[in-house]
Amino acid sequence: MITFDGRPVPAEPGQTIAAALIAAGITAWRTTRHAGRPRGLFCGIGACFDCLVTVDGVPDLRACLTEAHPDAEVHPQ
Repeated sequence: MITFDGRPVPAEPGQTIAAALIAAGITAWRTTRHAGRPRGLFCGIGACFDCLVTVDGVPDLRACLTEAHPDAEVHPQ
């Protein structure tokens, strides 16, 4: 189990944060700087930066590459 913006989200061992969020129905977790448009998973392989999150106080992590560890505190960016 991880938390996303204070909300509990189930996560399986070895699952990425992006996969856990998508499985929980959360499809957007950041907004664009200028227009405030929602962003979430785009490429899914770490080539872009649309899925950035803050995990346990560490900003700018790609949710598609970051493994969800138990009790991780994930926040939108």
